[in-house]
Amino acid sequence: MINKFLAIIAKARIYIFNTSWIIGEKLLQLLAGFLVVAVVAKYLGPEKFGVLSYATSMVAILSSALHMGLSGLVIRELISSPKEEGLVLGTSILLKFIGVLIGFLTILLLGFYTKSSHEEFLILVVVALTLFFKPLEVINFWFESRIESKYVAIANGSALIVSSVLKLLLVFLGAGLVFFAVAHVIQVVLACIILIFFFSYRSLSGFSSWNFSVDYAKNLLAKGWVIFLGSIFSVIYLKVDQVMLKWMVGAEGVGVYAVAATLSELWYFIPTAIVTSFFPRLIKLKDQESPVYIKRYQQIFDLLFIIALCVALVVTVFSEIVIKIFFGADYLASAEILVIHVWSAVFIFMRAAFSKWIIIEGALVFSLITQASGALINVLLNLVLIPLWGGKGAAIATLVSYAFASYFSLAIYRKTRIVFWMMSLAMMSPFRYASALLRKR
Repeated sequence: MINKFLAIIAKARIYIFNTSWIIGEKLLQLLAGFLVVAVVAKYLGPEKFGVLSYATSMVAILSSALHMGLSGLVIRELISSPKEEGLVLGTSILLKFIGVLIGFLTILLLGFYTKSSHEEFLILVVVALTLFFKPLEVINFWFESRIESKYVAIANGSALIVSSVLKLLLVFLGAGLVFFAVAHVIQVVLACIILIFFFSYRSLSGFSSWNFSVDYAKNLLAKGWVIFLGSIFSVIYLKVDQVMLKWMVGAEGVGVYAVAATLSELWYFIPTAIVTSFFPRLIKLKDQESPVYIKRYQQIFDLLFIIALCVALVVTVFSEIVIKIFFGADYLASAEILVIHVWSAVFIFMRAAFSKWIIIEGALVFSLITQASGALINVLLNLVLIPLWGGKGAAIATLVSYAFASYFSLAIYRKTRIVFWMMSLAMMSPFRYASALLRKR
């Protein structure tokens, strides 16, 4: 039994090593993010912190346009066609720049249309500047396809440390709100600069091999348009709650809600790290028509559910204590919101694995339908529940929409029904594994 376990570990060591780098970076992000958010939120107060959170949420929603549906698709292309690396990367980055222009112009129009105050509009524009550096994320895809995420982790981790120190310094100096928005931009710029350095160091051909093809761009867009729309809907029902709270309740309500959402979403790096590392291996197993493919996917779903359950239980128990100690009396209402919002993790964690499954299996159209229905349900529930319960209503809307889009809807379509049953089986995994251990005894 021990030898078998060691053999499994030996085979998976490259993925474990890769995952450990991603998790290490995200743990740093969790720790630094929590501490810095606590200090900054307390310093700015609910209203100003709400303005900053509104700006980042708005940019997150509209920046989805720049992805052009390319994330998992580009990784798959790099793995399947390594000789076309320059064409894949060059075409992808140009498509992303087109998306940037669309996203930035839309943000300007929405800021003007919603009649934001001068300060709110300025913060929105400053945060939106990060969009122009996002196309360089294609370098991330290159490292992920080679299972070398440690370079991405080092770049992001280094930028996070600098940004965190800068934000704490701004609090110490008593700086205004706009400087915190600038610090957000500096973090993104610094991460991109470090990534460029690593890519130049690791790539044999470097940027010189990058080139653009109109025909290949059309091919990528033809494959990725469904993922593109799905990513927009996905971000909508993750971030639209803060935008609608701003429009319906005001900046202070956003600030209180944002603290709860931030503490809940801090954990979302875990499924991303796990799935990102195993994605190339899953593609190969599928291409080889290996019977191990389904088994590995079930194990990933089991692992993600167990981690999500542990996170939700711990946060539920300690939410009020954490809010009181780190954020103070102004944010006490965040605790009730957090207790509801954190249970979305159960579905979000497993959705991370499903998002890669749809790329491998080609179930893109149904994925688009689930994302769109989830976004619609979230918006409609927010319209009803925010006037009744404010931030708690928005949290309920998020939980219900994720449960439907990422779990219940999968039972409707024949092709995705297998994933529905795998998720259902994963929800029984604590009892399954406990029973297996008892039988061995």
